[in-house]
Amino acid sequence: MGKTFMPSFKNLDELRQHQLNGLQWTVNHAYRGSSHYREKLAAAGVRSTDIRTLDDIRNLPFTTTDDLRKGYPFPLLAVPESQVVRIHASSGTTDRRKIIGYTQKDIDDWVHFFARCYEMAGLTASDRVQIAVGYGIWTAGVGFQLGCEKFGAMALPVGPGNIDMQCQFLVDLQSTAMCCTASMGLLMAEEMKRRNLKDKIALKKMIFGSERSSDAMRARIKDLLGLEDMFDIPGMTELYGPGTGLDCFKHEGIHYWADYYILEILDPETLEPVSPGEIGEMVVTTLRKEAAPLIRYRTRDLTRVIEQPCSCGNILPMHDRIQGRSDDMIIFRGVNIYPGQIDEVLSPISDAGCEYQVHLTRRDDGKEYMTIRLECCDGLDPSQKPELALEQRCKTLLVVDDDPGIRMLCSKVLDSFEVTHATDGLEALSL
Repeated sequence: MGKTFMPSFKNLDELRQHQLNGLQWTVNHAYRGSSHYREKLAAAGVRSTDIRTLDDIRNLPFTTTDDLRKGYPFPLLAVPESQVVRIHASSGTTDRRKIIGYTQKDIDDWVHFFARCYEMAGLTASDRVQIAVGYGIWTAGVGFQLGCEKFGAMALPVGPGNIDMQCQFLVDLQSTAMCCTASMGLLMAEEMKRRNLKDKIALKKMIFGSERSSDAMRARIKDLLGLEDMFDIPGMTELYGPGTGLDCFKHEGIHYWADYYILEILDPETLEPVSPGEIGEMVVTTLRKEAAPLIRYRTRDLTRVIEQPCSCGNILPMHDRIQGRSDDMIIFRGVNIYPGQIDEVLSPISDAGCEYQVHLTRRDDGKEYMTIRLECCDGLDPSQKPELALEQRCKTLLVVDDDPGIRMLCSKVLDSFEVTHATDGLEALSL
């Protein structure tokens, strides 16, 4: 058996002791090295000596994106600038970019646990990994590439877009795995079908990052490309970058690297822990990060903890796929709705596509109305849709009270729905 990148903990008690040691180190390191953290910890009246159990994490102050922006350009820096060997930045679409510094140890740790992702996905040194994500200041491309090289597989750093080159490399270099966003995966799948290249490629696995993907989208990609398996890889610039976990071949949840960070799932309003199995906001605390440690960083990403251990036998804990962001939550007729719940409603529709839009309106009668415009598969006959069953499923999953004013409307609305990969038409579902 070759080198493993998995931790050597024999049981959860050993993992928790490792987390406690890491939490104590992080609080001490942040207090000593970062004036920002020193002020926040002092205001909260907490020192590293006060951290005696993992439950003591609840006494620590939160860190937010505002803290990162206030400390621009080197927020949270806890080491001398001379020890920073690299920086990465977030997209920063509305404000200053979030710039994060890395020491050499930070880079080494990131590369190590990224290699773990490829191991968990079942790749080997004989695989050829086509990396179709962004390069540059972003963490994506370089993270996927260095992790692949550390793991020992062949990296093909193609980058995003450039469909002709992507197709050429899939055929000529016989790539066996591809790392990309789910939308890029769908585009490639449909392009392979259009160019009639499915039988000329060796692609077996895809690893999706950066964006959510519905079950319907994944099923379509898998069918069009004839894939053996697909995996979700979470991550964010503040927490090293992509590669902070992966769902194994059992797909019972995303194993996250609890030896590198502590994950809390909190109610985004009360900031208290949610009940087991409930959706809440991911809050992360790093255990080894030197340049820019995170203490209870509010990610705004929504998910839930998977309580039961994975049947694969790996003891690393799991969280569910990302359901959306806390600031993307929809309040419809007094009910909190997350994007992932819309996916649950639409995915079982056998003739549906995988692109949809959600429109919310308030009419003159004072009621709120939700319209879901859904892409349909080729040749769909709208008259054959199981409208009543779908309507009831929507009401049940979205917990919307039964109301004679809530009804199903089906019609072709392709002319009012702009989507790159629309096929035959779209269904409109109105609640």
